[in-house]
Amino acid sequence: MNVKDILKTVDHTLLSTTATWSEIQTILDDAMTYETASACIPASYVKQAADYVSGKLAICTVIGFPNGYSTTAAKVFECQDAIENGADEIDMVINLTDVKNGNFDAIEAEIRQIKEACQDHILKVIVETCQLSKEELIELCGVVTRSGADFIKTSTGFSTAGATFEDVALMAEHVGSHVKIKAAGGISSLEDAEKFIQLGASRLGTSRIIKLVKNQAVEDGSY
Repeated sequence: MNVKDILKTVDHTLLSTTATWSEIQTILDDAMTYETASACIPASYVKQAADYVSGKLAICTVIGFPNGYSTTAAKVFECQDAIENGADEIDMVINLTDVKNGNFDAIEAEIRQIKEACQDHILKVIVETCQLSKEELIELCGVVTRSGADFIKTSTGFSTAGATFEDVALMAEHVGSHVKIKAAGGISSLEDAEKFIQLGASRLGTSRIIKLVKNQAVEDGSY
C-alpha cells in the first residue's frame, strides 16, 4: 500500500482543548495538500473552517466529546448545530454508563436519533474500546450495526488508550457488512496505519501520519 492510499483514509485530527485558529488552519491546509478523507476539529471551529476550505475538504467534528454522558437531547442539538455550521461528518461518543448498566437499547435509540439529525451526513460512533470488555465490544458492534450509523470508531484519544489491532480485528468480525470501521488514537507509524487498514479499518483518526509524511518528504523528496 502506498502512502497516498493511506492518506486517503486519514481524518487529520486536532481536538486539543487549547487549539488555536492558526493551528487549525495548519491542519486544514495539510489535509487539503495531502488529500486526506477529512479534517476532524472541535465544533467551535466548524463554521470558520468550512468557510476557509470552501468545499475543498470534508469537515468532521465531535459531539458528546470526550465523555459521552451528556443527554441525548444535548447530543442531537450539537449534531444539528454542527451540520448547520458546515460539518460534513459527525463523530459521536456513546454513553458508557449505559454500557456498564447493560442499557444497550438506550444506546441504540440514542444513535438512531443522532443519525436522523445527521440527515445524509456521515455518522461515526465512538465506543471507547479501552473501557470495554470483549463481550461489551461485541454487543456494541451489534448495536451500531442495527442503529443505521455509518461507522464504528474505536476511541476518542482522550481516555486510557487508543486503537489496538486486536480491537479492530474483533470489530471487523462482528460488525455488519454495511458498517465501516475507524481506528483512532495512538496511530504513530505508517506501518501501524497500514496494518489497521489490512485488519478492516477504512478510516484512521490521527494527527501523526501527515507529520511523518512531511518529515519523509523533507528527507528524501519522496512525496
